Amino acid sequence: MKQRFLIAMAYMSVVIGGGFASGREVIQFFTGYGVGGIGGSLIAAFLFAFVGMQIAQISSRMKIKCHDKVLSSLFGPTGGALVDYILIFFLYGVGVIMLAGAGATLHQHFEWNFMVGSLIMTAFVILTLCLNLKSIIYLISLVIPFLLLIILAIMVYSIFTGNYDFAAQNVHAAQYEVIELLGWTVPSWALSGVLYAAFNVGVGFPMLAVIGGMTESDREAGQGGILGGLGLGFLIILLNFTLFLNIDKLHGVEIPTLLLAGKIHAWLAYLTVVALIAMIYSTAVGMFFAFTVRWAEPNTMKFKLVAIVSTLVGFGLSRFGFGKMVGSVYPLMGVLGIIIIIALTMYWWKTRKAERSMA
Repeated sequence: MKQRFLIAMAYMSVVIGGGFASGREVIQFFTGYGVGGIGGSLIAAFLFAFVGMQIAQISSRMKIKCHDKVLSSLFGPTGGALVDYILIFFLYGVGVIMLAGAGATLHQHFEWNFMVGSLIMTAFVILTLCLNLKSIIYLISLVIPFLLLIILAIMVYSIFTGNYDFAAQNVHAAQYEVIELLGWTVPSWALSGVLYAAFNVGVGFPMLAVIGGMTESDREAGQGGILGGLGLGFLIILLNFTLFLNIDKLHGVEIPTLLLAGKIHAWLAYLTVVALIAMIYSTAVGMFFAFTVRWAEPNTMKFKLVAIVSTLVGFGLSRFGFGKMVGSVYPLMGVLGIIIIIALTMYWWKTRKAERSMA
């Protein structure tokens, strides 16, 4: 039971980073499509649960220590290596986005220099990655429960005080930029929902694979993946609905949830900054861990050296900004995620057929 919830919390903690908790991702992938975005969030919720179950179960059966072994089983040695290198490149990009997200959050609320916030987050990520593997997993899992209560409080309050004139809110939503893919605006809320879940397959894949590999029971691992996926889906649906009801107040705002918190009470805004930074932290650690573990064994001096150098380089790249990077890196990673989802579905189907033939 404990391992199941650890898997669920770690899965959610890695995925719920700066883009989600700030509201930036959700507006671009869902709310910008108006009422239809709610349907997109339902599609994403289903895919989160299915993919979480498959990755955790496969990893548990194989007892892997790094996600590349799972990719090899899905795509073969050559295809798995190609997908792995592309995935690692995008994961590093997400890690950089998290450093930028910390800078944007502290700049909006405290008017600090953007790079100061990024530098503080860089230091915390480096210090965490220098710990042992179990401590890293424990820390990012610990972040989620209390901090989610803060975000949920904001969402519930905003739902009760929002504008329920759906026609008017649809007009406002249409003024927002939705997600683009290679310069092409994604026209459908359904496709955007698939892309969002697919992108997060890449984000959650490495850490979920490592934790799944540490779990003795593949059944318990799969249940943890489902539980985490459903939790993610619930939060996306709720946050999307909240932002839609308040979309008329959010034009030009970099961190929407922080603005909504400030309308409730100044102290809640301060707590929300802490929540956002902690969620950004959990995803940043997960991304830089996934990148580093691909080049060095955890708990070694080489691992710490690669972690330090790669995170410092990421700090330098974070100056390109938060919102702009979300809109460019995430959709491309979504395409790769779709390929992984298709492979996982085929693997699941073949496994089911094999089990039926043996019965």
